[in-house]
Amino acid sequence: MSGLRYVYAVCHPYESPLQRQLSGVSGAPPKRLTHHGLVAVVSAVPEHEFTEEALRANLEDLDWLTATARAHQQVIDALTAVTSPLPLRLATVFRDDSGVRSMIEAREEELRRVLDRLSGRVEWGVKVYVEKPPESSDDTEAGRPAAKAVSGRDYLRRRRDRTRAQDDVWQRASEFSDRLHATLSAFAEDSRMHAPQNSALSGATGQNVLNAAYLVSRAESEEFVELVDREKDDVPGIRVELTGPWAAYSFAGEFSDDPGVES
Repeated sequence: MSGLRYVYAVCHPYESPLQRQLSGVSGAPPKRLTHHGLVAVVSAVPEHEFTEEALRANLEDLDWLTATARAHQQVIDALTAVTSPLPLRLATVFRDDSGVRSMIEAREEELRRVLDRLSGRVEWGVKVYVEKPPESSDDTEAGRPAAKAVSGRDYLRRRRDRTRAQDDVWQRASEFSDRLHATLSAFAEDSRMHAPQNSALSGATGQNVLNAAYLVSRAESEEFVELVDREKDDVPGIRVELTGPWAAYSFAGEFSDDPGVES
């Protein structure tokens, strides 16, 4: 296998094969590299794209970055279907197989500790969004545009009513999110709170007020999903989004940090 070595994840040995037609970054199929009883899932990538200098430039290319991230995630998803991988950061590249083996030897104790913790577990994501509150009944009638204010006092009253309605929704969303996170954290083996997503970047409707990840046993995942369904109810103006199961990126520590090339 010529070229640099792109490493997707490190795993305990697993028996089930990956999808036969699975392709990784740059179109190369992922392979197993076994060393000291651990498995690194790797593929060959061209030097002209993944040397340190080339990588710095490519990470600024949105099209290249999107394609690489999609291929990376495709391999991680395939691994998650057959084992509990420790996903490595995007664009973790070594010069050759010896570099990958050296990494395993240098970090073997830490790799085993994290893999043991993730074994048999997956990550679920839960987000809570505040939708834009509906206009008050004074402002709209039968879906028609609101009538113009007839006076300054009328305008101020309508504005005050809209502000109160929005504040009420935010208060309910905050209280609901706190309760939901406490309930899910008590069920899960671990949890992580992430910064709320910017709707302008994510494309999601509404304002994100809870963005959390939960580490859950595969055997208890169905119960976790049912718990989310029971807790979310139909709270007006509040939407709950559940995603997963994923590889446990949020619980991989520094292994899923910024990309880089290693010798």
